[in-house]
Amino acid sequence: MTRISKSISLLVTCVLATILFCACPATAKSGELKPEPEFVSIFNGNNLSGWEVTPPNSKDAWSVKDGMIVGVGDKGRGYLTYSDNKKIANLELVFSYRFPGKGNSGVSIRGIVDKTGKRDFQSYHADLGHLGIGKNVMGAWDFHTPGRTEHRCFRGDSLVIDKNDQPHITPIKDGLTTADIKQGDWNHVRVLALDNNFKLYVNGKLSSEFTENIEPGKRLGKGMIQLQLHDPGMIVHFRDVKLKVLD
Repeated sequence: MTRISKSISLLVTCVLATILFCACPATAKSGELKPEPEFVSIFNGNNLSGWEVTPPNSKDAWSVKDGMIVGVGDKGRGYLTYSDNKKIANLELVFSYRFPGKGNSGVSIRGIVDKTGKRDFQSYHADLGHLGIGKNVMGAWDFHTPGRTEHRCFRGDSLVIDKNDQPHITPIKDGLTTADIKQGDWNHVRVLALDNNFKLYVNGKLSSEFTENIEPGKRLGKGMIQLQLHDPGMIVHFRDVKLKVLD
């Protein structure tokens, strides 16, 4: 073998060794790599096991049909609460929803009982509604936070709340528009909550987000996931509800 051939062979051996080392986590020191949490299905498609209706007198408003959760507003207004874990802070939640007609719904995160009595629950609420309901509902964040400012965070808004609880809004570039929403059909939602930053995506596009820099004692730290049934006369469907807890 010539000197050049030996050099090429040595170079190839070094490159292959480097590739194998980088591709194999087992070669890293113990504790350096943390496995990514996996999505867990929190709706089994058959019944409401792991969920509870609040208030209890609206139990007939929620049912399961054809592998989907069905909420019927004429049978009661309220929430369907994920009951297997009621103290979740950081999360990634994905699901699909549709409105056969008009409706106002969404998902609340970090929900807690409202001790002021002004609401049933305090929460950060990702608003969803039928196409045409307006950007203050469809794809917005709603602050269910009695005792502190309930800021605007409509579809298209990137909101930063400063340490003095003052809002600063800038538009989201290339965010969700009404053209991206499927009327009467399934739309895919991704909610990401990480510490003080919250994002709502619909059909793969960022719809609204906020970051709050007020003192931690005034924020909602952890709580419940709740699907909402807002109005009489409306019907909402949910399916493929999956959760990744990031705490």
